[in-house]
Amino acid sequence: MLLFLLFLLAAGEAAAAAAATTLTATPAKLTQSDREITIRWSGLPDPDGLDYVGIYSPPTSSDRDFLGYLFLNGSATWRTGTGELTLPRLPNLRAPYQFRLFRWPAREYSYHHIDHDGNPLPHGRHRVAASGEVAFDSPSRPDQVHLSFADGVDEMRVMFVCGDGGRRVVRYGPAKEEGEGWKEVAAEVRTYEQKHMCDSPANSSVGWRDPGFVFDGLMKGLEPGRRYFYKVGSNSSGWSDTYSFISRDNEANETIAFLFGDMGTYIPYNTYVRTQDESLSTVKWILRDIQALGDKPAFISHIGDISYARGYAWVWDHFFNQIEPIAANTPYHVCIGNHEYDWPLQPWKPWWATGIYGTDGGGECGIPYSVKFRMPGNSFVPTGNGAPDTRNLYYSFDSGVVHFVYMSTETNFVQGSEQYNFIKADLEKVNRSRTPFVVFQGHRPMYTSSDEARDAALKQQMLQHLEPLLVTYNVTLALWGHVHRYERFCPMKNFQCVNTSSSFQYSGAPVHLVIGMGGQDWQPIWQPTA
Repeated sequence: MLLFLLFLLAAGEAAAAAAATTLTATPAKLTQSDREITIRWSGLPDPDGLDYVGIYSPPTSSDRDFLGYLFLNGSATWRTGTGELTLPRLPNLRAPYQFRLFRWPAREYSYHHIDHDGNPLPHGRHRVAASGEVAFDSPSRPDQVHLSFADGVDEMRVMFVCGDGGRRVVRYGPAKEEGEGWKEVAAEVRTYEQKHMCDSPANSSVGWRDPGFVFDGLMKGLEPGRRYFYKVGSNSSGWSDTYSFISRDNEANETIAFLFGDMGTYIPYNTYVRTQDESLSTVKWILRDIQALGDKPAFISHIGDISYARGYAWVWDHFFNQIEPIAANTPYHVCIGNHEYDWPLQPWKPWWATGIYGTDGGGECGIPYSVKFRMPGNSFVPTGNGAPDTRNLYYSFDSGVVHFVYMSTETNFVQGSEQYNFIKADLEKVNRSRTPFVVFQGHRPMYTSSDEARDAALKQQMLQHLEPLLVTYNVTLALWGHVHRYERFCPMKNFQCVNTSSSFQYSGAPVHLVIGMGGQDWQPIWQPTA
């Protein structure tokens, strides 16, 4: 009886606190010009340093299924029970946001519910206030616009996301203002569902969110090395901004590319996984350098571990919003990494791969990567669980004086596989008089000073099956990510330096670079940055 009375007393206190506390979020309707959201609360009795605001979308999400959270102690006045926090404009998740204020007593810390760095996560038990909804004024307007090369040298692909699957088009032309010379092409549309995810958290209520509809438009008949302008959308559902790009010029006598791996995503709140603040700097400096190029064509090459969503769907939305300033104006190319694909039941797990391919993909099994990007070629493998095929595995293209080849280190590459046969045939037919330089790219490195045990067997297989191709066909440069640092090796063959000269003369084996320094690090978020 005494325990029951204590329970009623605690419930009454919580109800009184909830009645007295208010929480608001403004603006209630987000327009294109709104750059931040302001969260205010008042009347919170006996505030504690662990009290927090949870971030939710859609508003029907349970208290436990938050996107992320902010501690109230981020406000200078939190001890008074009144305060204010601001968030940068959040991605359009095709549903409104809601914010909820919770108490989190220290005695309820649990190390059974933890984030990526082992820190306790809020449990969502003691809600005391909730805000109204924050919605987008044009939820179906095109978003997350990004370009890539296509199979034809006179083509450019543009992809974008909308809140519905209705008809959308791409309009493009050589003049800044829409009019004479502009063309219109319809965009294809596709999406994926929660049932297509292969494991948790990607297929759970915590990690899954509606990805919207991904549109794919192909601009054709482009003259080489010329600036074109374009926009995407429809009259009924709204248009994107007008963007521009320089078309591919395979006759150019130079090639400009921005190459890196392992960038990730900045997220302005705490969430289930470690996110990458440094990725903001990567985008900032690339944008600065692209703008300085003027009308010179360039492209971006991000070789694996793209968003680090790890099965939390909305991280992809943050990522594409983050790269849009560069990717809407410059082709953005990717290859698959462990954090896009790996899961315990992936189809290709040879005898030597024990411990190599794990749960790094967070249960996505390559589906978001395969639908949200479309690279040249048509490489794919079945997921093995009935979901859409995993795509964008291996492909190649020419840009100026360089032939670029991309591979997948996560799927079969050994001699006799489809990927091996593609790489061999592709390298055999390179026109070295037109593209004297060949750059080969993949995620996990063939050479690195990292001694991580779980990659040792894979490196050995790459040396056995792929290195002979790189040497035989005179690959100039091999680029790798996965190891979060920059490393440069001499021309390598069978673990031996072929030549240590600093000249650019080809010396019989490719130079290897590890370029996994795009933004991810291994430092826990609670450690101070050195």
